Amino acid sequence: MARLSGALVAILLSGVPASAATSVLDFIPLAIDGKPAPLSAYRGKVLLIVNVASHSIFTPQYAGLEALYQKYKDQGLVILAFPSNDFGQEEPGANDAIQKLAEGQYKVTFPLFAKVALAGEHVAPLFEFLTDKQANPSTGGPIHWNFTKFLVDRDGKVVERFEPDVTPDSPELAVAIEKALRGDKDKSKREGDRARAGCESPCDILETPSGHVAI
Repeated sequence: MARLSGALVAILLSGVPASAATSVLDFIPLAIDGKPAPLSAYRGKVLLIVNVASHSIFTPQYAGLEALYQKYKDQGLVILAFPSNDFGQEEPGANDAIQKLAEGQYKVTFPLFAKVALAGEHVAPLFEFLTDKQANPSTGGPIHWNFTKFLVDRDGKVVERFEPDVTPDSPELAVAIEKALRGDKDKSKREGDRARAGCESPCDILETPSGHVAI
């Protein structure tokens, strides 16, 4: 049997095609050690997915991300770091060098993944999904630089996006993470449904084909 190319192996290990995915949990990227790391293992967790680089003005954010992880990991937050060399050639090294810097200099303990492409013809399927405006209308669009952050809820749905200048210690990021950890999105939806159904106090909502009815 002919040896499979690295690109083909990556495609086979990536999980479903980005166009068929319904959530982040459908993908199987490679960990920093080259082994498949299904994101379904993080079902029920809140994820902060970040594209990282070792030689960027934003690289010190590694320390802030680790602090964020330590603060919220017991509540269900996991930070997933994906190195890429697509922006300013700021990640030229191999995976072992990336791991050495992140874990050695910045004491990172959250999961690191193998270097991926985020631009051009061979964008990693996970990031193709994250940036797809049809799949994620409010958070999609091209990544412009390293340390862009995608916040994913416990069901694998992308809920917010933060550009590189939003630092890990930014209050707006903390608020969004805490909201996702509490599941406030579902709470707000239920409260909105009660209001539309005319409930003055908490009541049950019955979903019907024509809408919501208070019972």
